[in-house]
Amino acid sequence: MKKILILALAMLSITCKTKEANTELTEKKPNVLIIFPDQLRRYSAGFWSEDGFKEHVVGKPDPVITPTIDKLAKNGVVFTQAISNYPLCSPYRGMLLSGMYPEQSGIWNNCREGRDDSLNDDMKTITDLFFESGYNTSYFGKCHWLKTEPLFDENGNYVGTEEAPGGHYVNTYDTYVPAGPGRHSIEYFYQSLKDAHYNPHIYSSDSNTIEGKKDGQLHLPKIYSPKNEADKIVSYLKNNNAERDSEKPFFMIWSLNPPHNPWDDKNTDMDALRKHYDTDKYPSNKDLVVRENASLNVANHYVRNYFANVTSTDTYIGIVIDELERMGVLDNTIVIFTSDHGEMLGSHGLEGKNEIELESVAVPFIVHWPKGLKANINDILMSVPDVLPTTMGLAGIASKIPATVQGTNFAPLLKDPLNSTIKKPEGVLLMLGNSRGIVTNRYTLCLEENKKQWDKRKGTALAKKFIYDNQEDPYQLNKINLEDLPEVAEKLLIQLGKQLKHANDPWYKEKKYSDVIPYPSN
Repeated sequence: MKKILILALAMLSITCKTKEANTELTEKKPNVLIIFPDQLRRYSAGFWSEDGFKEHVVGKPDPVITPTIDKLAKNGVVFTQAISNYPLCSPYRGMLLSGMYPEQSGIWNNCREGRDDSLNDDMKTITDLFFESGYNTSYFGKCHWLKTEPLFDENGNYVGTEEAPGGHYVNTYDTYVPAGPGRHSIEYFYQSLKDAHYNPHIYSSDSNTIEGKKDGQLHLPKIYSPKNEADKIVSYLKNNNAERDSEKPFFMIWSLNPPHNPWDDKNTDMDALRKHYDTDKYPSNKDLVVRENASLNVANHYVRNYFANVTSTDTYIGIVIDELERMGVLDNTIVIFTSDHGEMLGSHGLEGKNEIELESVAVPFIVHWPKGLKANINDILMSVPDVLPTTMGLAGIASKIPATVQGTNFAPLLKDPLNSTIKKPEGVLLMLGNSRGIVTNRYTLCLEENKKQWDKRKGTALAKKFIYDNQEDPYQLNKINLEDLPEVAEKLLIQLGKQLKHANDPWYKEKKYSDVIPYPSN
């Protein structure tokens, strides 16, 4: 009888320990990985051509090969209406990191030589907040959020002063982010700068990754940047050199430069081009430039290179995703896949970004988290300031979202859409250097000043006022005068006034064009 009692107590003890272990496993915080290639169009992904997704495409999707993005989409939440509020590299990063609009983040234009735009050091960013919540924090790739200053020697090493041997710039656009407040609690830092895909300029906090050099000393690995970064991320995940505390969850941001220009052959993964986009597959560029508003003459010189780097980037993202799967942590890693803005690719006769049109402001947005979210398609108008609070909400640390954050936490709506009190936004704010606007599920409103995008002088009048009907005119070929849609225009302008106030935008603070925009009185 005594032996039976001892055995029963032993089994009870094992059961209790197993329950405790299971509870601990269940309550383990999810890892977070935010991946955003630079200048990736919303519809530059293969899954948009498949049943279940193609019905949600505005116009036609691009004929690209992206098996990794497709996998994330089919097993995640795909946002059909994600928007880059200010489709430009640095303003986007300011909003992503801070959860606030440019007037608060400090970045109204691309950071470059001769400009003062720079992320405010004294604000809490997403990396600060996850660090304070017990996460290992890391950043890989392009930064582009700090004022560009001549604080380097002639060899590109950071000396922190303009006095000799300082006084040199390392790059016209973007600069090294030194250890300190500008790094915002990023513990493991691997920065890749310069728009040269096979000659990235590397600075790292880990001397093992830069041939024993110190943080701030320039390293030139001469490796295709997505491949180089993927290798370093896999090593970090494996914790090969005790880079992180393996008992903690990780929060990682990976900002890849491709498919951003340059789009010449020396900056293109030519193996990917020859395999997927050469003339044996697509004899004419007309087979690649498929959107009806696109000028083949404009896109001719780079469409194959652009798509090749989209596919190549997808390949190296796949290496990281496969490693997470091999480690058994992919299901409990919140993987957010997006981009800072789109690419015109000949649409409206333009290349690049920084335009009000769909190809520029529409971005991919996928949340892959099998443990926490069921795969589905969602039409929330997700904008950039929403990423910080929504990510924190998904990770279970919503209580730590600062009151100053201007984005919305959509995590309750994603987790429990039937019982959530969070409402989907009716529209989101658009802004350019000379424009403001609103995009809704159907319409785009644009008010453009009488100045160029880069003019430092202020606009004095509205040069253009128009609406696109994105439902009836999916390629935005027809600008509609506000007077021709008076009721629609009135509603959109009321929304614009409210959004400008919420963003604490200079237009609101100065009450610019109040004869057109009905700003809220309180």
